[in-house]
Amino acid sequence: MAQTSTPSFWSQAGTLLTGGDGVSWKDLNNTLGKEYGNMGPILGVSGAITSAIGTYYAAKSQQYQLESQSETLKFQAEMSKINQRSAEFQAQTIMQSGERQAGAVSMKYGQTKGAAKARMAAAGGVLGEGSNRDIIATTDLMKEIDMLTINANTVRAAESARTQSVNYGNQALMQGVSASNLSASASSISPWGGAATSLLGSATPLMNSWYQDRKIAAMAARMGIE
Repeated sequence: MAQTSTPSFWSQAGTLLTGGDGVSWKDLNNTLGKEYGNMGPILGVSGAITSAIGTYYAAKSQQYQLESQSETLKFQAEMSKINQRSAEFQAQTIMQSGERQAGAVSMKYGQTKGAAKARMAAAGGVLGEGSNRDIIATTDLMKEIDMLTINANTVRAAESARTQSVNYGNQALMQGVSASNLSASASSISPWGGAATSLLGSATPLMNSWYQDRKIAAMAARMGIE
């Protein structure tokens, strides 16, 4: 004897709504329960896949963010290196400028001293005696003071530039280390691994639920319960 299949939920609902016979609200409720029960595992698998996809893109987003931060730090490190070289060049320029200034001052006092000696000789004076000696000594002292001032200012400005150069160098080093750490962190993230872990984590309760449903169905069949 051929078995007749149970009408679907929508078929039974249509029969009830059009006033047809042979279908009760109880039948409709039983059919809904059966069909929902059949849909349960499908919905569970769909949810697990959706969760795995979400985990994949979340990990990918974090990876992109870390890589972006790493590239930004690499760029900043390169800029710091450029600033370091610029500061060192500035220090060298200051030293060269100081040397030229010192040479010009030395030449100026040399000319002043030579002119003073020429005037003394023309006047018939003795260079190493009396006021003539004092004039030459004063000229030498003023030259020494100006030379010391130029050297002190030059060294101070050059050392300031070199200190800035060292700071830029240290900054570039730290930025490079941070960039490498971020890049390593980005490489350690596995979007596919995270998705697989999420899927496996969801599979366990789904399998347990399926197994429990099978046990209940088997017990119901032995007891004659539909």
